[in-house]
Amino acid sequence: MMAGRKGFGALVRREREAREIGLREMAKMIGVSPTYLSKIERGEFDPPAEDKVRKIAEIIGCDADELLARAGRVSSDLSEIIKRRPVELAALLRTTKGLTTEDMMRLARLAQKAKDK
Repeated sequence: MMAGRKGFGALVRREREAREIGLREMAKMIGVSPTYLSKIERGEFDPPAEDKVRKIAEIIGCDADELLARAGRVSSDLSEIIKRRPVELAALLRTTKGLTTEDMMRLARLAQKAKDK
């Protein structure tokens, strides 16, 4: 069993219950069966596809990129960006190793300013 499987499901269950959303209600909102959602929450099934993870994130008020990462997935728009510039992006990401969250956000703001010029 993947380590992420249980962590993803446990988070979804915890957040769903904290918002007092029933399993059947949430399953209907996502477009899956209650049995399937239950198995995801218990870590018996891998996290669902990106569109379903995004819907779950919206329902439980979680950042979609963060929930996708917990699901062991990368947003499809990011995958496309990486495929277009793999060498440059790998180098950029490796340089960020060890930076604080604050440093990373500052770097993102600088990149956005450069892009806007």
